[in-house]
Amino acid sequence: VRMANASFPAYFILLGFSKWPRLEVALFWIVVVFYIMIVLSNSTIIVLSRVDSHLHTPMYFFLSNLSLLELCFTTTTMPQMLSNLWGPDKHITYTGCVIQLCVFLCAGATECILLVVMSFDRYVAVCQPLRYPIIMHWPLCWKLALSAWLSGLTESLILSPVTLQLPFCSHHRLDDFLCEVPSLIRLACGDTSSNEWQLTVSSILFTMVPVGLILTSYGYIARAVGRMQSEEGRQKAVSTCSAHLLVVFMFYGTVAMVYTDPKTEFASQNGKFFTFFYTVVTPLFNPLIYTLRNKDVKSALLRQLRKRIRP
Repeated sequence: VRMANASFPAYFILLGFSKWPRLEVALFWIVVVFYIMIVLSNSTIIVLSRVDSHLHTPMYFFLSNLSLLELCFTTTTMPQMLSNLWGPDKHITYTGCVIQLCVFLCAGATECILLVVMSFDRYVAVCQPLRYPIIMHWPLCWKLALSAWLSGLTESLILSPVTLQLPFCSHHRLDDFLCEVPSLIRLACGDTSSNEWQLTVSSILFTMVPVGLILTSYGYIARAVGRMQSEEGRQKAVSTCSAHLLVVFMFYGTVAMVYTDPKTEFASQNGKFFTFFYTVVTPLFNPLIYTLRNKDVKSALLRQLRKRIRP
């Protein structure tokens, strides 16, 4: 009989991909490689943005914030994921689940807002190039970044307590490989309609609204690009914008599929695969597409390497 706990559980069991043992082995090594690449690439961006004066611009300030978010996001989830994929022990303590849930929510929501801020920065750079230094002054940049972080913190402080107060079923088995709101809602035995409503509203605010704002920004950017006289400049802008939009749709799309309506059959059956995508794949794409393809970053990296090599 599925009965709800009257007190906090001591642990949860993360089922993850335990139905597919061979897949677990393959995913373990994929996650190891991705985690190493994510840590190295994002750490490189943060260090370069700090030490190289050529990258002391609003664009790289926001990118370093994004890299810091990715490090928080993946360090909260991937070690537990690797432990889950490696062996038969699928347990996570209640305290570990709480910490993972709070940090995961905060980092994820902050990234949703920060990507909007970055699209606004690109809009001003392309559509208002002469006024860019006046509009994107440093006090505004700090306020925008702080607003993104505070939005994520607020989201975590609102959703985490109400989710953790749910009457969880006695088996404590989460059909996921990490503690996140949709899987915890599915574990509850009581009425979760208010939690689902809160999650749906939150998903709209942090996924659909940001996507609308980002598309608006890039719509103005596309119009400005169309007026460019230089064919090379037009192709470069189109290539950069399309790459950015690809990451945006991959991130927001997979998050929305999991969070908008967590109890649908589609979300229940496919949620863990989408979660795997936005916790493992997207954090690697962000530094690769936003920065490491950029000539400024490559030049900054070469300059710092020359300084270290030459006496």
